[in-house]
Amino acid sequence: METLKKVVTNEYFPAAAVLSGVILFWVLGLFGGLSLLSSRQTPVTTLTWLLFVYAVAVLSPLAGLVAAIDLVRRWLRNRKARAAELA
Repeated sequence: METLKKVVTNEYFPAAAVLSGVILFWVLGLFGGLSLLSSRQTPVTTLTWLLFVYAVAVLSPLAGLVAAIDLVRRWLRNRKARAAELA
């Protein structure tokens, strides 16, 4: 339980979780994300699914980019702080 608490309270966790979610979304999309279109659904269900996927496809690269920038920024800041402590 302590390990889980350390992971969740880590400063890198939110950005890493967002970046993992974005990567998972795109990997699942590459391996058959449009399978809903091959089954018989009502037009409203299909349209809702397509709009949802379109919104996520448009917004996920932006979220991934912001998360990656945040991770790098935090890593560089912590690296500079450690270097200052050693000096």
